[in-house]
Amino acid sequence: MTATTAALDDRAVLARDWALNALTLADAHFAPASADASFRRYFRVSAQGQSWIVMDAPPEREDCRPFLKVGALLLDAGVNVPQVVAQDLDQGFLLLTDLGRQTYLDVINEANADALFAPAIAALIRWQRASKPGVLPDYDAALLARELALFPDWYLARHLGIRLSGADLADWNTVCERLIAAALAQPKVYVHRDYMPRNLMLSAPAPDVQVGVLDHQDAVHGPIAYDPICLFKDAFLSWPEARVDGWLRQYHAAGSAAGLPLSPDYAAFRRDADWIGAQRHLKVLGIFARINYRDGKPKYLADTPRFIRYVIDVARRYPELAPLAGLFERLVLPRVPLE
Repeated sequence: MTATTAALDDRAVLARDWALNALTLADAHFAPASADASFRRYFRVSAQGQSWIVMDAPPEREDCRPFLKVGALLLDAGVNVPQVVAQDLDQGFLLLTDLGRQTYLDVINEANADALFAPAIAALIRWQRASKPGVLPDYDAALLARELALFPDWYLARHLGIRLSGADLADWNTVCERLIAAALAQPKVYVHRDYMPRNLMLSAPAPDVQVGVLDHQDAVHGPIAYDPICLFKDAFLSWPEARVDGWLRQYHAAGSAAGLPLSPDYAAFRRDADWIGAQRHLKVLGIFARINYRDGKPKYLADTPRFIRYVIDVARRYPELAPLAGLFERLVLPRVPLE
């Protein structure tokens, strides 16, 4: 009988049996490995000193094809990602190589962050250098606008009970126009869209760490500063501004030396990173509220104050984003006081 750590639902049993058949194993340990904010979940199959990961992506909810396409692009670029052992797209199952049990988020701290971020920056630059137009979906104005709309629709309206109108709505529309225009003005490269410690794996012992990259199915072709700011202004941990700036400078120098289309002026790049970061953080506030109310996953709301701080810090730094700072000061901070 196949060993498990807990009772499995019907779909998990189906995934287990499919994986054992694909591996021609009569018996194996099968247990949850992780879940994410989407409808995907992951199981680990272990047998005979080896392990594999089963991705369960219900086909009525998720499409595995972008994961396969982007994974192939990452591999071609020399980035360490899970390789496909077997697939059944009709059922929504993928059998993948196992990159390990520890994410960056599990182990990163003030002492080892520099050593861990160095290979993450190098992998990101390899991925960006491989960029070609017309291969991945464009991070266009329509997509940027849909993402920004998540903030008033889900965080303000659903979570805080605030519906924008009058001067507040006008300010919000102004902010959206400015953020979208700034994003579209950036040089375009491949964008992972969730390049953060939770999706990076320790695939070899430090200090010779080879970073593994997960959760790449939503990649697009868009602003070059998106993934760097995502890496250092993360959903689940915060760093002092001086360290964030140091890592962004490290990325900027290495990326420039590698031939990426970065502005030679670091201040211009930093502005690009801050502004696309604000777009992302507004989107994530909306997504975390949506996950709570639509999907019944409340744990993500606990991290929303981090994103409020990110947005406020950037909005106060740039005069053009003063309307955004005003919105947060009038509408959000009175209801979500920050320590």
